[in-house]
Amino acid sequence: MSAADESSGAREPAVSYEPAGPAPLGVQRLPTGHAGVDALMERLADADHLPADGHLEVYEDVHRGLRDTLTALDARQGPPVPVPPSPAYDHRS
Repeated sequence: MSAADESSGAREPAVSYEPAGPAPLGVQRLPTGHAGVDALMERLADADHLPADGHLEVYEDVHRGLRDTLTALDARQGPPVPVPPSPAYDHRS
């Protein structure tokens, strides 16, 4: 500060070291056409309103839901498909 500033009583603004509050990232989420996946993607918006230390719970929840959805897609629907015997192993004469 200069001598003129000191004599006039002017002070520098106080610096705040408080963390910034939660703020939306503004990431656009496009629909996938799969209702379950779309609902999980919308769940990510919950993290926009939480402090950073609350994001992990949302991310893990969404990850678990996406993993379960993919696992369900891999599961066979209906009875197993019979596999015909391979001619290479047919030892009849």
